[in-house]
Amino acid sequence: MKKGFKIGIVVILVLILGMFSLAGCSNNNAASNTDDNKASQENESQQAGASEDSFDKIKQVGKVVMGLDDTFAPMGFRDQNNEIVGFDVDLAKEVFKRNDLELVLQPIDWSMKESELNAGNIDMIWNGYTITDERKEKVAFSKPYLDNRQVIVVLKGSDIKSKNDLAGKKVAAQTGSSAVDAMNTEAELVKSFDGGGPVLFDTNNEAFMDLEAGRVDAVVADEILARYYIKQKGSDKYVILDEDFGKEQYGVGFRKQDKKLLEMVNNTLDEMKKDGTYETIYKKWFAE
Repeated sequence: MKKGFKIGIVVILVLILGMFSLAGCSNNNAASNTDDNKASQENESQQAGASEDSFDKIKQVGKVVMGLDDTFAPMGFRDQNNEIVGFDVDLAKEVFKRNDLELVLQPIDWSMKESELNAGNIDMIWNGYTITDERKEKVAFSKPYLDNRQVIVVLKGSDIKSKNDLAGKKVAAQTGSSAVDAMNTEAELVKSFDGGGPVLFDTNNEAFMDLEAGRVDAVVADEILARYYIKQKGSDKYVILDEDFGKEQYGVGFRKQDKKLLEMVNNTLDEMKKDGTYETIYKKWFAE
């Protein structure tokens, strides 16, 4: 066979292989584009779903998920049998019983509560959840259903008698709590704390344990929780100062688009207040 002829065959084979390669790339690109389009459509669908009122879906499933901090006594916490109980738990159970929905209690990291809600992992935040302007930007609140204030708790015999006495002291609070928000409205005072700010704990229980052990000098917390804790541990150990970091109200937090669920909870709580059920539950948890 002549040398020129051999070269010609090689060239032809290279060209054929090149054509197959291009065809393969084209098919791969087409498949890749198809996958990308599908992923894009799925993302758009999820985003659309996230912006829709989920009430019909909740009714269809027959369940509603309540996010809570299961250490926040007496609103929602675990009893000696490890069952989640509390004032908010009893309120929620009655609300959804009246609306033929099963209540699912979902403990969450309280510092991630709004993220858990807006990601769809829970349907509401109901656990001594203070209404604030900052939180209103992230969630839709029910009507206020309980008053509260942020109090300062010290050990009996402490030299802390007022807010100004907190300067140079270790002041504890729960991470992500409204106690932190309330203190931050008095920035100069907070800067004067030992360490330049509050000592943060995952739970209020841990904060109070450090107070009792003398590792911190004061705790700022919800009055309802503080008084319940003091009642359990012994009122002779603690003092609640006359001064506080402000009054506030509790509400139930929903995704902003979940208007039907919010309206249902508001209406049912109104009914419970009118027929005396709310008062019965309140006395169960807060009677002297």
